Amino acid sequence: MDLDSRTFERALAANPLVLLPVGALEAHGPHLPLGADQIQAEATADAVAERLDALVAPSVAYGSAPAARRFPGTVSLSIAELETHVGGVLRELARGGVRRIVVLSGHGERGHMAALREAGDGAMRAYPGLRVVVLCDYEFVYELRGTEAPATDGHAGLLETSRLLALAPERVGPQRPSVVYRHSPFVPGSASEADWPESVIGDTGPASPELGRRVQAHVLDRLVETVRSLLPP
Repeated sequence: MDLDSRTFERALAANPLVLLPVGALEAHGPHLPLGADQIQAEATADAVAERLDALVAPSVAYGSAPAARRFPGTVSLSIAELETHVGGVLRELARGGVRRIVVLSGHGERGHMAALREAGDGAMRAYPGLRVVVLCDYEFVYELRGTEAPATDGHAGLLETSRLLALAPERVGPQRPSVVYRHSPFVPGSASEADWPESVIGDTGPASPELGRRVQAHVLDRLVETVRSLLPP
């Protein structure tokens, strides 16, 4: 937040919505930055804040990303570590007078999201007047699978590459990998190198900033609709 202490204190009188972007530092193939999830979460939070006159808190830059842990550059917290950290942030915001918070994650791995939801639940139990919504923007991005992208598109694939081309084109490299993910969801543990040779799921060849802008517009509309429904003033 760029607000000074007293301006923030005055803003609390209007029961402001606060957006907490959460990223993850993990491999996104040879073409996208390690911080892709944070970049997307921050850009989306800023855009939503403009529409809803909300405040944006400083990001949580690290998450739980065990699936990509064997790829260089990934930093994966345990679920417990992430829950503890985010829970502390949420409780401190509530202690300071914030009563409406959206935890907006750019990373959607199952354990990561479970940690965020547990953190939100714990904060609401500690501060009964607090309302928290926890979601990943990719819950809305992936509504476009089967129309804007193949149903099998996923991590660092066509939709995500296009979205980064729209939001931060200077951070996207020239390669356009195509990777088939073969790991079964019914087999515990992370995918082997044979099942997932590169940290991409799908064919990024057709990626474009035009598609990325359509994806981002859909995400923003769905986010604003969801937040207005679940966290009215």
